[in-house]
Amino acid sequence: MKQIFFLVLILISSLHLAQDIKYTDSEINKKLDSIKAEGNLLFLLENSSWQSTDLAKANKKISKNFGGYITYKSNDTVKTVILNKDKSLVIAEYSFKNNSKKPVKENISQRNLNSDEAALKNIRAKLISQLSDPKYQVGAPEGFSLNIITIPFETNYKNYIITGASESNVIPFGNDYLFVTDKEGNIISNKKFHSRLIPTMTAMPEGSIMTMSTHSHLKTNPFISATDICTFRLYAPFTKLEEFSVYSPALGGYMTYNYKKDTLVKSKDIK
Repeated sequence: MKQIFFLVLILISSLHLAQDIKYTDSEINKKLDSIKAEGNLLFLLENSSWQSTDLAKANKKISKNFGGYITYKSNDTVKTVILNKDKSLVIAEYSFKNNSKKPVKENISQRNLNSDEAALKNIRAKLISQLSDPKYQVGAPEGFSLNIITIPFETNYKNYIITGASESNVIPFGNDYLFVTDKEGNIISNKKFHSRLIPTMTAMPEGSIMTMSTHSHLKTNPFISATDICTFRLYAPFTKLEEFSVYSPALGGYMTYNYKKDTLVKSKDIK
């Protein structure tokens, strides 16, 4: 009994220390730079997916055989390939550079998947097959959807899941996840960035317009997330918003991101 009591005290002490971790200004700035870089990469990949699938569905020949897509970065180019219905062939390829809203190159000739595309396709399929497990608590409320962004990471893969909104005047913060998988697509670790969906309205029925948005994080998730930045960059251009902030009770202040300036700054009272 004494041993059990001692272990409980250690656990409580460890949890308390984990919630009270202090960061230096240098550590905070380094962390924010890393998060911003990851958020921008997620945006480049997801924006390519948005633009490419719109183009593919507007093409009658491609649309009738549309079976999915794969998006990935190759050197300085982001590519989205459209797959046929049984996902055995590439039926269109769109290439983007430098945040371009239109592809710098289009290829609608049919070809086989290359080795990288085949690996990404298989990882995505394997991941999806595991997400139905209730322990992961992955789902989307009615009117929203889930989008997967896969990034090679050392010998494994990062699989971010963000929420998409079909209705206008809403930015779907929250309900976002990170699943790290091995090269076969088996889940190694997982994280949920927000406890719930945080749909931020950007316009009200009476005609008022939102010019600033903020939400808070739990102490266990002290920093702004890469998914926050990606989601904001996707939806902000359709609104009057240029920046949003996240309040961190663990750090004692706000982190503010401006998509037009691509700046991520912390308030002076974060310690």
